[in-house]
Amino acid sequence: MNFNNRNNGKNISIRRILIGFSFILIVLCVILVNIYYLQVINFKEYTIQAKKNYVKLIPIEPSRGTIYDCNGIALAINRNSYKIQFILKKIHDLNKTFLNLSKIFDLTDSDFKNLKKELIKGFNVIDIPLGSQVNITKLAKFTANKHLFPGVRIKKYQIRYYPFGKTLSHIIGYISNINNKDINNLTKIKKRDNYLGTKNIGKLGIEAYYEDVLHGNIGYRKIKINSRGYKLRELRKKPPISGNDIYLTIDLKLQQYIEKIVANKGRIAVIASNPKTGAILAMVSIPSFNANLFVKGISNKDYNILLKDKNFPLYNRVIQAIYPPASTVKPYMALTALNAGIISSDTTIFDPGWWKLPGSKKYYRDWKKSGHGYLDVIKSIEESSDTFFYQVSYNMGIDYINEWMTKFGFGKHTGIDLFQENIGNMPTRKWKVDNFQKPWYKGDTVPIGIGQGYWTSTPLQMNKALMTLINNGIVKIPHILHFITDINSNILYNKPFTKNAITSNSKYWNIVKYGMYGVANHVNGTAYHNFANAPYKVAAKSGTAQVFGLKKSEIYNSYKIQENLRDHKLMNAYAPYDKPRIAVTIIMENSNNNHKIGLVMRKILDYYLINKSK
Repeated sequence: MNFNNRNNGKNISIRRILIGFSFILIVLCVILVNIYYLQVINFKEYTIQAKKNYVKLIPIEPSRGTIYDCNGIALAINRNSYKIQFILKKIHDLNKTFLNLSKIFDLTDSDFKNLKKELIKGFNVIDIPLGSQVNITKLAKFTANKHLFPGVRIKKYQIRYYPFGKTLSHIIGYISNINNKDINNLTKIKKRDNYLGTKNIGKLGIEAYYEDVLHGNIGYRKIKINSRGYKLRELRKKPPISGNDIYLTIDLKLQQYIEKIVANKGRIAVIASNPKTGAILAMVSIPSFNANLFVKGISNKDYNILLKDKNFPLYNRVIQAIYPPASTVKPYMALTALNAGIISSDTTIFDPGWWKLPGSKKYYRDWKKSGHGYLDVIKSIEESSDTFFYQVSYNMGIDYINEWMTKFGFGKHTGIDLFQENIGNMPTRKWKVDNFQKPWYKGDTVPIGIGQGYWTSTPLQMNKALMTLINNGIVKIPHILHFITDINSNILYNKPFTKNAITSNSKYWNIVKYGMYGVANHVNGTAYHNFANAPYKVAAKSGTAQVFGLKKSEIYNSYKIQENLRDHKLMNAYAPYDKPRIAVTIIMENSNNNHKIGLVMRKILDYYLINKSK
């Protein structure tokens, strides 16, 4: 009995040992399998994760490209600026630190309040801008006493600056803080990674249109950090690639001159171009705004002032505002009628001062109440007869007019390298049905002949049409980019800007251009008094766009009419007539009779062809 108990106890002990050993063996196998899994199977993955714990990539923002005018004058530059960086976890007494810093730098109570606001938000690192006026003495004093300011660093960075303020703001545009909309867009086009560490992006104008060219490519610093996140050493550095510089077709001096002579003359748009290339020489939209306000983020106060201004300074009138093109289109209408065979160079129409719509009692008045008498196509352009073009447009019909005016670029984007361009309206039968649920009547076509009615256009479209006429139908794409250069000043980009051509008899082009020549050089021409004594020959065409209609017995007087109901004054001109070097379009919005558009045009042409040459 005792012997059996002894054997049973021994067997139980052996079983327990085996079970324990088996358990240990299983655990050991599990450990070995996990070690194999960690060290062999997932070695690369965990190595990368481990490195992330002590290796940090810090993006380096590239230097943005400079924007120049055609003569190499810098229009948008980067200026060095400075900021104080507070690393809060290293600062024991923030109040004392700020007070001591104030003895070196010109810090204000407002700066301290902003610091407190950021502190409440829970930020660990807070920046206070010092601006670009920090002198070497102050920086040296801070460096000498740096031991007194643990957790405080002075950091240098670049800030965009527009040295000419309001001049060219609508063209150059501006950069400003990247917002959520920008981030979403960059993510969508798979460019978000190239903006890590970048705070600003082009928002308007050339800054926005050529963002990819100007921005450059980010670099980075790979640093080793300890468990507390402090830098131990730099492992690698990849320098950023600076953005490319852009040279514009804009002539700053011409731009400034135009702005000077149109100052205090109300809301104005001026576009000057080289008709042989389509290059924009000047683009003036008055009033304007200072782009520097937006760079650091415009204040609510300043932004509301701009938004509430009844003259809309943020509005680029050259590409966004639309006006009836008025009598400036009469040369194009004449060419269209000649091409259609509606008229010939010998066609004569009698102008009694009015035109009556056949089959109705509707009369359309000429601007000259007594009429122009007998007119051929050249004289009708010279004297800007409305009656002649009422008849011509009625005979052609809206379909043929629309076909040809769209060839001149009306109702379409011009191709300008700026966003936010308005296309205006070149009306069609379908357009009227869609917008008014009414058919197109023959009477709707009549005012189209003098650039009124449902027809609207931007100043840039008017200028493009003028260039097309000058070039006998060869369409030049208006553009602001001259060329792009890299860091070694190599020209990278300069695309051709000729598109297609309007086919018509060369004789017809010469007829209508001679009509414009007569406007400026023949005694009966509507702009003869402005250009007759010019030392060069001009071709021109003026126009008056009515904002509202007068009654038959009423006489127009700009001083007695509410400002927003006054007529717009328009003028197209190019010179020299035989070898054009400049084409100009001017719009004076709701202008009064004191502002002489012909005089402004003459001054611009004189400056460019005479004074500038000297």
